[in-house]
Amino acid sequence: MADATYDGCGAEELRALLDLPHVVVYHSVTSTLDVAHVLGEGNAPSGSLVLAERQTAGRGRGGHRWASAAGTGIWMTMIERPTDPAAVEVLAIRLGMQAAAALDRFVDGMVRLKWPNDLYLGDGKLCGILVETRWREQRIDWVAVGLGVNVRMPRDVPHAAALRDGTSRVRVLETLVRAVRSAAAARGALRESELAEFAARDLARGRRCREPAPGVVQGIDARGSLLVLTPVGEVACRSGSLVFAEDA
Repeated sequence: MADATYDGCGAEELRALLDLPHVVVYHSVTSTLDVAHVLGEGNAPSGSLVLAERQTAGRGRGGHRWASAAGTGIWMTMIERPTDPAAVEVLAIRLGMQAAAALDRFVDGMVRLKWPNDLYLGDGKLCGILVETRWREQRIDWVAVGLGVNVRMPRDVPHAAALRDGTSRVRVLETLVRAVRSAAAARGALRESELAEFAARDLARGRRCREPAPGVVQGIDARGSLLVLTPVGEVACRSGSLVFAEDA
């Protein structure tokens, strides 16, 4: 049910604080992405935000699903309506860089990036990002940008990381919303400055991987492809997940 509160803030209070056109807050949903797609079909404006205390079937890459416990993190999806296909192609990369910079202030250390859309603190996963795009008559209708951030360390989840103890979820939301809006407003392929920024946070550069291609990670290109040096030369991987050689 909507109209829940979020750390004491109602949807209307959050809408005004975050300067957004529409905010809905749920106590429990299957996934905030599911709700966002219903809103998107209903012509919800760009910048609409869905928040939930708890998800029973949060979504990740490759159809992976998980439960998100109440009060332990930020489980959110924003609807944006970009019009530039070249920018949407690299939106997940831009979102990762913007979100990493936003979360730096709430952790001790630098937030790192693992292609294509995971944020790490040390060896632990701090945040996951999933972008789902809907098209209408060969034009982008909307994108749903889902983020899950561990505010507190989750139980029974190996290799996880969380924000600094005592961090306010509403303060984090303020920075994440600005990050998402900024990334969604950008146009074109990745610029040289963005490639340099990604390289500075790249968790994988120089490491051996076995997926999406066996070899040594070289970084990314302007289209957001993962560059892997293989025995037959460098390949640009457009899809799949990055699995390091040492991972079981």
